[in-house]
Amino acid sequence: MSTLTEVASGYQARRTLPLRVELVRQLGRRRTIVMGAVLAALPFVLLIAFAIGGEPGGRNNTVSLMDTATASGANFAAVNLFVSAGFLLVIPVALFCGDTVASEAGWSSLRYLLAAPVPRARLLWSKLVVGLGLSLAAMVLLPVVALAVGSAAYGWGPLELPTGGELAPGTAAQRLLIVIGFIFVSQLVTAGLAFWLSTKTDAPLGAVGGAVGLTIVGNVLDAVTALGDWRDFLPAHWQFAWADAVQPTPEWSGMIQGTAVSVTYALVLFALAFRGFARKDVVS
Repeated sequence: MSTLTEVASGYQARRTLPLRVELVRQLGRRRTIVMGAVLAALPFVLLIAFAIGGEPGGRNNTVSLMDTATASGANFAAVNLFVSAGFLLVIPVALFCGDTVASEAGWSSLRYLLAAPVPRARLLWSKLVVGLGLSLAAMVLLPVVALAVGSAAYGWGPLELPTGGELAPGTAAQRLLIVIGFIFVSQLVTAGLAFWLSTKTDAPLGAVGGAVGLTIVGNVLDAVTALGDWRDFLPAHWQFAWADAVQPTPEWSGMIQGTAVSVTYALVLFALAFRGFARKDVVS
């Protein structure tokens, strides 16, 4: 008996579900618009808080990054990243990477996409790239808005350092780009968790909430000093290593170790997602 090998004329698997199509779909979703609005609103919330409470000042003769928030637009942008990196920026990453596949299953459209036919690996690849792209866009949006708001309120100037000294505006902009890049890399673990869970469940909230919950667990474990050197293997242990980039002479060792840990976990989780979805019986 012969095997059917013919396919539709012009069909090419790599052309199915183009990235631009998936991107337009995700950009038009309400959760994307709401998340963007929340991130864009944070600088204004902090601006109002400083206007009501007055300029921050050092405590116990010590000065932190928060205490320099109103020194310039660059300082204001750095503070926005500082207050949001630990939790707020986790949410868009978990949302954009965890909602993507599970939402299709929840809408009962996943099997129709695969019957289009879109190869499973191609479908996951398109959704993962767009999810990561939107996550990076969220991390860029916040400091860009903060820099504009801070410059309008406090003036354009150098980045004043808590340890003394300052960075020229051009140098400060380069350092902030490094900070954004490291924060994005450090959140790849959350992205991996969310994406893997998204391929395992039909409930988007379960994937998003599970990724956020496990990220919080990692932060809690990092606070347990009794774990000693074992904390070095926790991605959360390195999440604020980017602070070494906003120094007169940047220190790279912490960011390099944090990048290695995050990328390793993320690659394992992404591989599990692709492997598990390739064998999954899709019925929704």
